[in-house]
Amino acid sequence: MDKTYAPHSIEQRWYKIWEEKGYFAAREDGESYCIMIPPPNVTGSLHMGHAFQDTIMDALTRYHRMKGCSTLWQPGTDHAGIATQMVVERLINAEGKTRHDYGREKFIEKIWEWKEQSGGTITRQLRRMGSSLDWNRERFTMDEGMSEAVQEVFIRLYEEGLIYRGKRLVNWDPVLHTAVSDLEVLSEEENGSMWHMRYPLSNGQGHLIVATTRPETLLGDAAVAIHPNDERYKHLLGEFVELPLTGRRIPVIADEYVDPEFGTGCVKITPAHDFNDYEVWTRHRNASAISELPHGGLINIFTVDATVRGNLDAEGCLIPAKYIGLDRFEARKQIVADLEAQGLLEKIVDHKLMVPRGDRTGSVIEPLLTDQWYVRVEPLAKPAIEAVETGAIKFVPDNWKNTYFDWMRNIQDWCISRQIWWGHRIPAWYDDQGNTYVGRSEQEIRARHNLPADYALKQDEDVLDTWFSSALWPFSTLGWPDKTPELAKHYPTSVLVTGFDIIFFWVARMIMMGLKFQGDVPFKEVYIHGLVRDAEGQKMSKSKGNVLDPIDIIDGIDLEALVAKRVSGMMQPHLAKKIEQATRKQFPDGISSFGTDALRFTFASLASTGRDIRFDLARTEGYRNFCNKLWNAARYVLMNTEGQDNGLSGACEYTQVDRWITARLHQVIAATSNAIDNYRFDLAAQAIYEFTWNEYCDWYLELAKISLQSDNEALQRGTRRTLLMVLENVLRLAHPLMPFITEEIWQRVAPLAGIIARDGVYAASQSGTGAALAETIMLQPYPKADEAQIDTTAIAEINWVMNFILGVRRIRGEMNIAPGKPLPVLLQNGSAADKNSLANNQVYLQKLGRLESINWLDADEAAPESAIALVGDMKILIPMAGLIDKEAELARLDKEIQKIIKELPRIEGKLSNPAFIDKAPADVIDKEKVKLADLRSSLNNLEEQHRKIQAL
Repeated sequence: MDKTYAPHSIEQRWYKIWEEKGYFAAREDGESYCIMIPPPNVTGSLHMGHAFQDTIMDALTRYHRMKGCSTLWQPGTDHAGIATQMVVERLINAEGKTRHDYGREKFIEKIWEWKEQSGGTITRQLRRMGSSLDWNRERFTMDEGMSEAVQEVFIRLYEEGLIYRGKRLVNWDPVLHTAVSDLEVLSEEENGSMWHMRYPLSNGQGHLIVATTRPETLLGDAAVAIHPNDERYKHLLGEFVELPLTGRRIPVIADEYVDPEFGTGCVKITPAHDFNDYEVWTRHRNASAISELPHGGLINIFTVDATVRGNLDAEGCLIPAKYIGLDRFEARKQIVADLEAQGLLEKIVDHKLMVPRGDRTGSVIEPLLTDQWYVRVEPLAKPAIEAVETGAIKFVPDNWKNTYFDWMRNIQDWCISRQIWWGHRIPAWYDDQGNTYVGRSEQEIRARHNLPADYALKQDEDVLDTWFSSALWPFSTLGWPDKTPELAKHYPTSVLVTGFDIIFFWVARMIMMGLKFQGDVPFKEVYIHGLVRDAEGQKMSKSKGNVLDPIDIIDGIDLEALVAKRVSGMMQPHLAKKIEQATRKQFPDGISSFGTDALRFTFASLASTGRDIRFDLARTEGYRNFCNKLWNAARYVLMNTEGQDNGLSGACEYTQVDRWITARLHQVIAATSNAIDNYRFDLAAQAIYEFTWNEYCDWYLELAKISLQSDNEALQRGTRRTLLMVLENVLRLAHPLMPFITEEIWQRVAPLAGIIARDGVYAASQSGTGAALAETIMLQPYPKADEAQIDTTAIAEINWVMNFILGVRRIRGEMNIAPGKPLPVLLQNGSAADKNSLANNQVYLQKLGRLESINWLDADEAAPESAIALVGDMKILIPMAGLIDKEAELARLDKEIQKIIKELPRIEGKLSNPAFIDKAPADVIDKEKVKLADLRSSLNNLEEQHRKIQAL
């Protein structure tokens, strides 16, 4: 093995071997274990959330593959309708063209071209993460099979009356000219205004003051609403007000939606441009005062561009001519000016409000009344609710089922149409008489309805919401609507790993569709993970400049490249300077290269169920050090076992130390398996880390040297065999979390441990090796805990040895005694068990503790002035006389004490200064408090040492 651990020299080489040899494919035998990857957008690149989620899914997949399951981790990407269309539109805009210059067919061809050339970024990055997806089964939501499944589901739901077309209010993006889902709308608080407008009472007896944040929408008002119990206005019910600037009258109505404490307690109701107002309208639309209004009160005032529309022939002057054609924000200025000119503007006050913007365009979303296709969801929701209630599907953590129930029990019909070109086109055709025909093709429709070839039919221009095809992912990827062997084997899948933000948009819809079309749940468990935040707990975002790219953590990136990456393509360019300064301060040398295994182990160590995680590169650095530790330990073991008799055939003797490390290994195997089975990757990582670093590397390798240096060949063989056996088990134990380093080391260790690696990977030429089980660690069995191997006596005895040596080392450190200086040790107050442990392990204590002698004091014998450590009730005494230079040590301690005495008042003063406490961030104050506590503790310890040495 190379002297130093260099992840880049091994990671991509091993991934290529794994993929080429087909190790990721599901085996035919074994119980199914299947995970569907949440399909990333084909336009996307890997972010920290993906990397975290993929680490969890790959760990589960590798774990179950090693446990003998037929594991399928299904790969694929989403066609990402809006995002992909925008990417390609930008490219053709650079040519000075629009998609309309190309026409629909040619534009879609252009998207397919882009997809073939540039759509594979994220799948390449998934490979860099070590993801063991079965790439031979990769799917794309627009591929032929998936498209057939989407069409089949649409037609079947339509024929059952569960899909319909209707005019409803939607989130409308006026730049994209399409409806968008709630997930594609980002609402953030912005500074705005509240306009207080006077609506004159029609009887001339005064006016109502209506407060609004959108005065331009008054053109579409249908009523003014008050709360039924508002004594200020109850007497006005049944009256009308004059709608300013329009010449229309609208009624005063009562509805509990109104908050009497907000604004003036009078709310203008604009049902065609506000979701809450629409709900109010649905409750009052049958009242004659509303139903007799134009369009029954549902008055749309905007075009798809969010400009004020013109009047239809039958509408007369419904919308005043002076506002027609104005952009909504220009119309706002003009309407406010006109209100002021007519004395109808009471006041304008500053107001903070939540503004919904399209996540792709940044444009303000307009609630707009449009014709759309909908899924009638309630009949599908009932069995989906029952599936979670009965435990057929289990959420992990369990509390997320409440979020699921809240949404499912208040579910609204699902708008599934989008006004773009890229996507699954809705399989509906129209004739000139307004008839709608739904079918698999125009030819099928003509044949079924006996329509001649010259009878005019036109296909619906809309495409389906991307979430519609995603909802079919668990069964469409396995070949549905065909009855394939894969569908029979792997549906229902085992677990869905996803974030809480798409429980509604994706998880719930997959459950509904799976139950509808497969008659069974799509997965048995839903593991909900938290968000990946930065080290301070802030959400990672481009505008905050705190985004980390997982590939940069793997490969490293220099400062200038990192700055350029963080400030490019910003929607708020004015923040670039601030972000540049923060980046230069945080990463003065850029980001070091950590390798994939260190990054994956970091994610695993942070993956406690359901909580958001704070990602700190300092942890990744710690786990890169762990990789180095494992690498160096393996090199040490190989140096002591290559070309040696490792006990595969000859007789072996085992020390208590060998029995201890074997016992602890089996305890750790049990703990790790239990942790992964319960999705506690943090506990699995902790168990592997602590055992490998603290017990195997720091203790066993040192203790094993003693038997390796003995003259007893059977003892040497036993220890070599144990060294290899434990290391080989640790590699298999850690493989799901750290696949690359474990494979690289295993290839060298496996032949020596009796598991031969096939020729061509590493020639296993050492004598005494066994038969090949597989040529990769990936296909080895996951370690199983054996209760019979857990020797509790050995554990107790070696714990006693370690505590003894640690006590001696602590005294050395406190007394500033050189590590190599042999020490005399006296023991007092020991039990029979202590005496037995000493007799069995004196050689370890003397060699590792660097002890000159170990003697028991009689019960009545007075002890000399000594430093003391305790092991249980037994005292370890190290006489101080002659061990240290008393005067020199007192002088050193005086110097340390004075240094702390000078530092203490500065920190105490800072923490008692109100100006500091009021202005400093909480984390800075906490750090100062910790520093103060540490200094006081150090001062106490130093003064105690000073007293002890002074007494010598």
